[in-house]
Amino acid sequence: MNRVKQLKDFVDAHRELVFELVRIYLGLGLFAKGLFFVTHPGDITNLLARTEMPLSIDTMIIGHAVAIAHLCGGVMVAVGLVTRLAAAVQLPILFGAVFLVHRREGFFGADQNLEVALLVLFLLVLTVVHGGGRLSVDSYLARKFELQTPEPHHI
Repeated sequence: MNRVKQLKDFVDAHRELVFELVRIYLGLGLFAKGLFFVTHPGDITNLLARTEMPLSIDTMIIGHAVAIAHLCGGVMVAVGLVTRLAAAVQLPILFGAVFLVHRREGFFGADQNLEVALLVLFLLVLTVVHGGGRLSVDSYLARKFELQTPEPHHI
C-alpha cells in the first residue's frame, strides 16, 4: 500500500510530466497507425468502404491522406512541434473513424475499435486544449525565442 501512495504522490507532484508522457504516447500511437496504413493499404480501403456515406473521392486518395496525416501528425504530437495544430488536423480523421466507420460496431465489440477511436479522439481534444507542455519543441522554441529577443530601445 505504501508503494501506491508513493506513486500517487509522485503523480500529484508531476502532473505536467504525466500529461507529457500521454502526449508522447498518443503521438507514437498515431505514427504507428499511419505506418500500419502505409504497409497495409488494403485495410484502410476496406475500412473506408464500410462507411455509411457514399464517398465521391477515391478511397485510395483518402487512405493515403489519412496515412500521411497520422505519420506526420503523430511525430509532431510526439515531439511537441506545432502541437495544437498537429492534433487538430487529426480531429476530422478521428471523427470520421468514430461516426462513420466504427459506430455501427457499437461498444464492446470484439476488436473494440469504437472505444479506442473515442479514446484517441478525447486525447486529441485534450492535446489541442493543453498544447505541447514544457517537454515539447514548441516550449523549447518559445524559450529560445524569448531569450534571444532584444529589448526594444526607448527614444
